[in-house]
Amino acid sequence: MQTHHEKELADLKEKLLIMASHAEAAVTRAVQAVVTRDDVLAAQVRADDNILDEFEKQLDDRSVALLAKAPLASDLRLVLMVMKISQNLERIGDEATKIANRARDLAQEPPLKVNLDVTGMARMVLDMVKGALDAFVRRDATAARDLIPRDKEVDALNKRYQAELIELMMRDSASVRRALWLTVVSKSLERIADHAKNIAEDVVYLYEALDIRHGGAAK
Repeated sequence: MQTHHEKELADLKEKLLIMASHAEAAVTRAVQAVVTRDDVLAAQVRADDNILDEFEKQLDDRSVALLAKAPLASDLRLVLMVMKISQNLERIGDEATKIANRARDLAQEPPLKVNLDVTGMARMVLDMVKGALDAFVRRDATAARDLIPRDKEVDALNKRYQAELIELMMRDSASVRRALWLTVVSKSLERIADHAKNIAEDVVYLYEALDIRHGGAAK
């Protein structure tokens, strides 16, 4: 039977995972809005952004209340990491909103013929987010470590897309505005991958008490 303290920690983790599902859904819908040119779906993503803001606030409030009880070291790390992970999830939601804003703009203009696999890039990024959160649930620091190098793959893809879009803008002045909007979409997806990497690093710290950010302890 769980103690009251154990139940509070379990509830905290459960609320974080519910928040994560909202963040993942926001990214999925935002990218779908870009691909299908659906400004109604884009508007829904923008309208739902405050949901993630509220989740972060509630998790912060609960975490502060738990910290005030002077938890043991392992529980202390859990509470602190929940706060950090929720912050990254909220920022993922912000990037989804940026993508949705550009989806709305793109839907008002003729389609731009460009070799940009937004869906494929989003799949890579969401796999990172889901993998980091799965590692959190399974207490699997090794899986979290294995995710981190994937961030460089997304970085490389974003650089390639940015270069292709810049080349298009230089070649065709009529495409400039739409191409710029697509650079924002690509950059936002790259930033979401950064947040997924942050979550993975937090998972390693939570379960191994090792800070591996910026090339630190034994990546």
